[in-house]
Amino acid sequence: ARMRGDDGFSTLELVIITPFLLAFVLLVVGFGRVTHGRQEVQAAAAAAARAASLANTPGQAQTAAQQEAAADLAQAGISCQSSPPPTVDTSQFHAGGQVTVTITCVTNLSDLTVVGFPGHKTLTASATVPLEQYRQFGDQG
Repeated sequence: ARMRGDDGFSTLELVIITPFLLAFVLLVVGFGRVTHGRQEVQAAAAAAARAASLANTPGQAQTAAQQEAAADLAQAGISCQSSPPPTVDTSQFHAGGQVTVTITCVTNLSDLTVVGFPGHKTLTASATVPLEQYRQFGDQG
């Protein structure tokens, strides 16, 4: 004769464990998205600083950096909502100087608020590139 006392327990265990497994998976996905976003914002800042260092004037450096940052973030699939444009520090834009680009990106994590993530996360990265010592620069205006 078969005992009937254990019928349905595996289903009950599955019902109890499933929410915890889903929460764990969402946590892993959330941390992965934040880490990937940080890496992509840092890469975009480095590419923008490099583009700015190749320009001949501070004005061209500003434009080149903003275009490169926007292109890199778009290519990576990073959506920066209501974020300011990249800041380009050209105060030392002369032979032997440097140019610094800072990118601030506000990403949307509202689909992960169930497991404790904030609705938005601000990611900031900065990169500095030296300018060549013996390079000729155009008008400083």
